[in-house]
Amino acid sequence: MSTLLAQRLFGVKPSPSMAAKTRVDAMRAAGRRIVDFTIGEPDFPTPRHIVDGGVAALLAGQTRYTASNGTPALRQAIADKLQRENALAFKPENIAVGNGAKHIIYNAFAATLNAGDEVIVPAPYWVSYPDMVALHGGTAVVVPSSQREGFKLTPAALGAAITPRTRWLVLNTPNNPTGAVYTRGELAALGEVLKRHPHVWLMTDEIYEHFVYGDAVHVSPLGALPELAERTLLINGVSKAYAMTGWRIGYGAGPVSLIKAITMLLSQSTSCPSSIGQAAAVIALEGPQESVGAAAALFGSRRDRMVQLLREVSGLECAPPDGAFYVFPSVAGLIGRTTPEGSVLSSDVDVVHYFLEHASVATIDGTSYGMPNHLRMSFATGVDVIEQGCSFLQDAVRDLS
Repeated sequence: MSTLLAQRLFGVKPSPSMAAKTRVDAMRAAGRRIVDFTIGEPDFPTPRHIVDGGVAALLAGQTRYTASNGTPALRQAIADKLQRENALAFKPENIAVGNGAKHIIYNAFAATLNAGDEVIVPAPYWVSYPDMVALHGGTAVVVPSSQREGFKLTPAALGAAITPRTRWLVLNTPNNPTGAVYTRGELAALGEVLKRHPHVWLMTDEIYEHFVYGDAVHVSPLGALPELAERTLLINGVSKAYAMTGWRIGYGAGPVSLIKAITMLLSQSTSCPSSIGQAAAVIALEGPQESVGAAAALFGSRRDRMVQLLREVSGLECAPPDGAFYVFPSVAGLIGRTTPEGSVLSSDVDVVHYFLEHASVATIDGTSYGMPNHLRMSFATGVDVIEQGCSFLQDAVRDLS
């Protein structure tokens, strides 16, 4: 019997991070108490002045369709933000607003990829990049890195991965899941490689830009590589910095020709982003920014505590991340050990299942991020939760033989 489903769907899996959240929600609904380190969103509400702005927009009747690529007010606010915070000059016509940053990435691939085109995706990577490439007929060329390299793409590895079919390099800094932050010098070195290959475009995902720690500084790749402006798409949004994950507002900034193509797809798929979400995003970008700095300081203290506690767990190795709000510890020291039930932990996936069932702690396997023998754990949660969860993990590891 013939199937209704398109063949391309069979090579794509659901988002592992969203699947983990669904699994945790189901276990909690069944009465299990779970310490959840899976979800990548701030655990505090959207700042009150932003919420008030959204409510005011509702009451003022801003509930109708907007332009497909976003309201003029929001696109201007984004252009002003990019100039103010990143020293990047964009006009409103260089900007498209979507239902989250993911939405813009998806439509950028839809607008540019033909069957067999290649997209270089440094690993560890955000889980959705390879699947979004596959959905549009492309091939994700995964380029692994190591802890020794700071989980960063090197110029040599980039050069070796480029072929005549390469369409994009996707660069995520600060990185999900590792927290790696590229320096200006590292970006400049990658730019030297890209200069030799004018057919390769650069997509920069900077959604965690405000969350950097210690001596790390976020440098927008385009700021380090201005000569690549005509083939760069900058991706960002308000979800992380302003605790607005549910408002679903993200944006892309790039050459007008690409923005027009993305806008055409937006017009035929979602018509436009939420008018209320856009109004609130204007308030977020143009209003007081103290909440962003406070969130960064809070996440920094949580990072320090989680790293400290995980380093006390035998078999785990955890380097402090320079950015984002995740740690990416190695669990190689647990592979081969045996659970109280007699099962051997043969992979990071086994470790995830063991921690969930034996310790009631939810994590995500590194395999889903292109880097086996690691776990991604979010510290976008309270210190009390971090301390409880790490204590449970320590007890669970003690029970291994």
